[in-house]
Amino acid sequence: MIPVSIRVKNRELPDQSGVYFYYDASGELLYIGKATSLKRRVGSYFAKAHNGRIAEMVSRIAKIDYIETPTVIEALVLEANQIKAKEPHYNILLRDDKTFLYLAVTNDPYPKPILIRGQELEKLGIDPFAKNLTVLAKKKFVAVFGPYTSGQSLRKALDLIRKVIPWSDCDSPKVTGKTRPCFNVHLKRCPGVCTGAISRTEYRKIIRKFILFFEGKTRAVRKSIEKEMKAAAVSMNFEEAARLRNNLYALDHIKDVALISRDDVELPYERTKPEGKIDLEGRVEAYDISNISGTSAVGSMVVFMEGRPDKNLYRKFKIKTVQGSNDFASMAEVLRRRLIRGIKNEKGWELPQVMVIDGGEGQLSAVQSVLEELGVEVPMLGIAKGFDRKQDRLVYDRTDPELSRIMTRGKETFQRARDEAHRFAVSYHRKLRGKKSMGIAS
Repeated sequence: MIPVSIRVKNRELPDQSGVYFYYDASGELLYIGKATSLKRRVGSYFAKAHNGRIAEMVSRIAKIDYIETPTVIEALVLEANQIKAKEPHYNILLRDDKTFLYLAVTNDPYPKPILIRGQELEKLGIDPFAKNLTVLAKKKFVAVFGPYTSGQSLRKALDLIRKVIPWSDCDSPKVTGKTRPCFNVHLKRCPGVCTGAISRTEYRKIIRKFILFFEGKTRAVRKSIEKEMKAAAVSMNFEEAARLRNNLYALDHIKDVALISRDDVELPYERTKPEGKIDLEGRVEAYDISNISGTSAVGSMVVFMEGRPDKNLYRKFKIKTVQGSNDFASMAEVLRRRLIRGIKNEKGWELPQVMVIDGGEGQLSAVQSVLEELGVEVPMLGIAKGFDRKQDRLVYDRTDPELSRIMTRGKETFQRARDEAHRFAVSYHRKLRGKKSMGIAS
């Protein structure tokens, strides 16, 4: 319970997402934080005794103010912007940890949102806490947002926003000389820079919406989408109008309750280990599908622990719901069955550090749909076969710094796991076909 000596805005904290502000008796702003529930989050500071910096801060609180937000994702954005604008004493201590993430938008012909650490910005001669970009910074970025104290929350926020404001992290055909659609085109999260499907002018309109959103100007984003939707309808481009209408609906109904739920029970400066690290010595799973003309279709799951196969954890699947030869649908069935077992926390089915899918963008798109359907988050990558192992193409979300970090170091492990999944699937498929040819029920 909050002590009666502390003044609280409206004398009560709402059970609503938002940003809270702590002041001392002299009116100095001490700290700014975000919450899924202002009532629960602020109350947690006074529910138990604290040590060190937190105890010092709590003992100085004399006044609590807050701003409610329609969604949790807007609380995440507002918190970062308010910290940069007002520089509260206890938030500024974040300067001591240069590993906090910032969100930057590159100054390229087709600008890309990227995640970058404070220490990396400083190496570029950019002050992460500067309120305005310097001439040097503007040469590299058109905008920099942060710091974000939770990298996991920021990545979730970007994943949610990309469904409404799709951007590209790829290059145009003029740069690459290729027109192959990237992984995110299949997920409708890239407007097609990689295929030349969108002009620089139209793409920069998308990036402008992105920047407005992270400036906290959600209303401006909404008005921009409404204006484009009406223009499309007037020009009788009903398909585009419908797409914009769906984006508008998604913007107003972002399901982000879990976005910062950890922060509701985790007080600042108490973190003991970095978030989001993929442990290549942990559980790595690989999956493959095997069939001939759609008959006796099977799937396999192999598990590597500490970089080596653990055959006690291998699993095989008979494809039950897919008729004919459809590797995408078959992979989706296998992953759905596997992940449901993981959600139920069944022994031997613990969720992996990373999933390796045999295939390219199509297979990953099918798996991504299952992950979203079940509300599960597991890093994944695909391996599209080349003429030999040197020609194998790794397919993954290149905006994810964790996946990018492990690609070089983990490539050999991922290839060995993929090869083992293929061997295991083919072996099981041949066994079933053998039984079928002999008239033995499997």
